Amino acid sequence: MHTVAVLALSKVIPFDLSTPIEVFTRTRLPDGRPGYQVRVCAERPETDAGAFTLRAPWGLEGLTGADTVIVPGVADPAAPPSPAEREALRRAAADGTRIASICTGTFPLAATGLLDGLRATTHWLAADRLAAAHPDIDVDPNVLYVDNGQILTSAGAAAGLDLCLHLIRRDYGAAVAADAARLSVMPLEREGGQAQFIVHDHTPTPGGSVLEPVLAWLRDNLARPLTLDDIASHAGVSTRTLIRRFRDQTGTTPLQWLHRARIRQAQHLLETTDHSVERVGAQVGFGSPTAFRDRFKRTTGVSPHAYRRAFR
Repeated sequence: MHTVAVLALSKVIPFDLSTPIEVFTRTRLPDGRPGYQVRVCAERPETDAGAFTLRAPWGLEGLTGADTVIVPGVADPAAPPSPAEREALRRAAADGTRIASICTGTFPLAATGLLDGLRATTHWLAADRLAAAHPDIDVDPNVLYVDNGQILTSAGAAAGLDLCLHLIRRDYGAAVAADAARLSVMPLEREGGQAQFIVHDHTPTPGGSVLEPVLAWLRDNLARPLTLDDIASHAGVSTRTLIRRFRDQTGTTPLQWLHRARIRQAQHLLETTDHSVERVGAQVGFGSPTAFRDRFKRTTGVSPHAYRRAFR
């Protein structure tokens, strides 16, 4: 069973604290067994959580041996973690433990130095502050979460739920994560506002728009070597009109949308089949394995082989 340690720092935000506790304790594997054991840890016997005082069952020793450590947001991002808390996080990272922050939990995690040289996110209102305080971190305020492998960060409030579902998917696959998402009355991946474009799931389709039939046709013809002229011809409009409609209704160009749809389908095939990377690339319309690998890595940040290892 996977053990998750949730670290309650002083002035912890209750919502951010409760999100991983609820999501992970309710996660069930296909045979009904629980997927996670959750420890709530704190340096002191009692921790100020704003509206109430928290009594954590575990001290900082609870981080030792955990598979994942979650650092929830704090009300005062400027307040650094204590030396003991900082050392506990660094020791966990040195032991290979996966560490993830929620919302302003990125600030105490950044104070450990574990995010130096990495891409990270936090609540968009605090992103400039994080970048100013930690210039060695590549702060991206436009995403729901950032996965660097061992170290992950997420944006504000509900983005912590997106992060937890992503972790479940990494640990147990899409089916278990989808079941956890249904229990949370939450889509497995979200779009919008401060949202990462997660290409392995659904791209937003403007329902009822004039583009809807075109997008459906594109999804059905991903393997074909389509050009802009081909798409415009099928839509019955000029290429200029097609580009304008795509910009207005999807926020991107026809070919960019097509590339993302191809990568999305490739992710599905990498997760659910044993087809070679070369065959997957051909199935989604890439003319060469090299072109497929390059596009896949530019879009997802990892190679097709690395993606398959993570999600199979």
